[in-house]
Amino acid sequence: MKNKSEKPIWIEEYVPIGGIEQYLFHSGTSSDNPVLLYLHGGPGSVECLFAHLFQDEIEKIFTIVHWDQRGAGKTLMKNKDKYPTIDLMLQDLFEVIRYLKQKYKKQKIVLLGRSWGSVLGMTFIKRFPNDVAYFIGVAQVISMLENERVGYGKLKELILQVGDRKSLHKLEAIGEYPGEKLVIDNHFLKKCGKIRKLQGKYHLAGKKDLPIMFKVIKSPIFKWSDITALMKGLKANRNVLETFLAGFDLFAEPADYQVPVYFILGDQDWQAPYVIAEKYFGKIQAPRKQLFLLPGAGHRIMLDQTELFTSALSAIRNREENEELKGI
Repeated sequence: MKNKSEKPIWIEEYVPIGGIEQYLFHSGTSSDNPVLLYLHGGPGSVECLFAHLFQDEIEKIFTIVHWDQRGAGKTLMKNKDKYPTIDLMLQDLFEVIRYLKQKYKKQKIVLLGRSWGSVLGMTFIKRFPNDVAYFIGVAQVISMLENERVGYGKLKELILQVGDRKSLHKLEAIGEYPGEKLVIDNHFLKKCGKIRKLQGKYHLAGKKDLPIMFKVIKSPIFKWSDITALMKGLKANRNVLETFLAGFDLFAEPADYQVPVYFILGDQDWQAPYVIAEKYFGKIQAPRKQLFLLPGAGHRIMLDQTELFTSALSAIRNREENEELKGI
């Protein structure tokens, strides 16, 4: 039971990880709760600045730790010339988990990854499963090439359905997309930016607009340097984009996992199309698995359907606790 005298957890700190100072933001209501490490998207786009919009009820279920990854957010601004590779990120993640286990006296940590974070998380649990209690993939990415193919196809389908000639002309002007092989260079990024803008118009992808920026600015941990970090995030993560993410494809690997795997998907998400994750989920072999498809949720699932997102996390924790009790 929670100690009535225990104060809420609210910690901002820089921790030595991978030879540099990296930013962690902890929040929760009880140190007795499982510790959930939240892996943000991007790469290079932190989500701790949105925590105040969706985390209040979740903090009653988990102690949540946001980590600004190498090359992102407050960690980037503290280490402006320390850019990531996938190997550095995986080692950093290993060290963060080891630190959290020690700090909270936990045997294992719950790992949640959204979008790019789901890529990092799935890659990590294949290599280092022993310290992870279970993995939760939110807006799960399975294959970057398939993401772009399916998302482009859905966009064109809707444009043709409504007879939007202006948008169709813009789509045709972009030319072939994404191509037979995904190469994330300046040419592709320019095309992708135009695609995302059109997808945003049709509510198929998250939009970068003023309402979102106003919400970020109201975060209690916001600093103006966070805007600078967001602008520099793409450049800082080019190596990861070009050498790892472009070729990421879980369909090309065995779908065997040593930890329970949960997916939380939005049925309006066509940036990381949920239909691809559904297909892959059927192939997963894991101690336990479950998929939650949230109606009306797009790529920003936790903001689009906060109550349903919280309910899914609660159901996952309850299932895992029941499994623990069976083993006692």
